[in-house]
Amino acid sequence: MLFESSRVAFRKMTEEDVELYNGWRNDLEVMHSTSPHLDIYPLEETRSFVQQVILGSPSSKSYIVMDKETETPIGITSLINIDLKNRNAECIIDIGNKAYWGQGYGKETLRLLLDYAFLEMNLHRVSLRVFSFNEKAIKLYEKLGFRREGVSRQCLFRGGAWHDIIHMGLLQEEYLAESRKQ
Repeated sequence: MLFESSRVAFRKMTEEDVELYNGWRNDLEVMHSTSPHLDIYPLEETRSFVQQVILGSPSSKSYIVMDKETETPIGITSLINIDLKNRNAECIIDIGNKAYWGQGYGKETLRLLLDYAFLEMNLHRVSLRVFSFNEKAIKLYEKLGFRREGVSRQCLFRGGAWHDIIHMGLLQEEYLAESRKQ
């Protein structure tokens, strides 16, 4: 099946997911490693964000990540800034349900999203941004074949210190070559 793997399945995000997403978006522990803007968001502000940015953008595709066995929503993943002419997109992943952290769901989710991006959408390149202190994520991305392409130096202030944002990218041919090895 196109949008499922052994443990996770994707479904399109809908307006019914706003409250769930608002809970993740307001959990500072969840957002600490993924969002440059830590804040508290009222439900209506999240509803507007979902309608305009997530559901209303023709250049993005967002999916709720589900635990297949229990049908529990565990996170959100997206391809954003999709440029079909140049076959590029940026990917985002947030495992918002902390009970699923550290169990390989992020890797499985990202692999499923990359399969979709490269094998179905025929994208040439997928990029991402990661905070320099998020070492687990960096190792995961490198394991999947992403390469460091650049750094925005000291552009994130978190925990009383400045941190870099690392820019990484993965080409379709690199992903396919890495997939054949596994």
